[in-house]
Amino acid sequence: MIPRTFPRSARLVCPVLAAMATLALPAKAEPLAKNLFGAKNLPAYTQPQSYGFYSKGCFTGGVAIAADGPHWQAMRLSRNRRWGHPDMIKLIERLSREAAADGWPGLLVGDISQPRGGPMLTGHASHQMGLDADVWLTPMPGKRLTQAQREKVSAVSVLKKGSLYVDDTIWTPQHAALLKRAASYPEVERILVHPGIKKKLCDTATGDRRWLQKIRPFWGHHYHFHIRIGCPPGSSGCRSQRPTTPGEGCGKSLAWWFTEEPWRPAKGPEKPKARDIMTMKSLPAACQAVLRAPAPANEQMVTIGGSGGRTVAATGQPTAASAFVPTPRASIPLPEPRPRN
Repeated sequence: MIPRTFPRSARLVCPVLAAMATLALPAKAEPLAKNLFGAKNLPAYTQPQSYGFYSKGCFTGGVAIAADGPHWQAMRLSRNRRWGHPDMIKLIERLSREAAADGWPGLLVGDISQPRGGPMLTGHASHQMGLDADVWLTPMPGKRLTQAQREKVSAVSVLKKGSLYVDDTIWTPQHAALLKRAASYPEVERILVHPGIKKKLCDTATGDRRWLQKIRPFWGHHYHFHIRIGCPPGSSGCRSQRPTTPGEGCGKSLAWWFTEEPWRPAKGPEKPKARDIMTMKSLPAACQAVLRAPAPANEQMVTIGGSGGRTVAATGQPTAASAFVPTPRASIPLPEPRPRN
């Protein structure tokens, strides 16, 4: 209370000054979406749904691909990014098996998504809806890698050092067959590769070349390729990407990548990455509920694995894994426990 001995003018001004001082206090910063989603170790235990866009979204009903399968090994296990929409996990399992039949030794699976998607703590701008996956261009070795090796072993670039072109001592026809197989699936909308890889495919692919339309040149992506599938049926809150340009993509659009323009350094101060400033307001409203949704009791309940390719799930539970229908002849073992950071 203002003392009565204060002049009347002071008694009128002080409340105004107090109000101004309150407004001047710094507002409490909103938490970053990457921290909220990065803190979730398990998926939202509901029916599969993808919300938003590949670079601004989230998903429920995620399942994890086992760390080890008959034709794959998952890498960088400590990142906890083996999660995806069941349609994506099913596609990776299928690709691993059919590519093996084509002569590829097996997949080294990189990042898919965090358990509930959303912006990642580090790395990708996309991979937020469980509909993106990275597969290394390095073939799977004949032995099972240890967890320590999976953290340290590096993928091998298929480019000549200091060049935009493929190194023919590394590149093989099996690389091309793997990309063609991945592009053959109707749910796959695009596959991102380095422009040098796209050029190699344009120069060497024979027969029906329509699959080349899905192979899109992009910066990076000479250690791995990036598979993106379309919005799954039933995900009404998912926004599709614009379709790829018709044609093989081997003409002027590809030639641009072999000019100076795409590789010039950006001018001016570097802008902060979207993930480093993105709050929940930037994501679909449904992502708030995704964060609050209950989790399964453990990782094994929502991991694609078990003998005969069956999923491990609690009977009668509305588990996301129950939406997975394994393709024939799959045999996916349970994963080893995920290492703690």
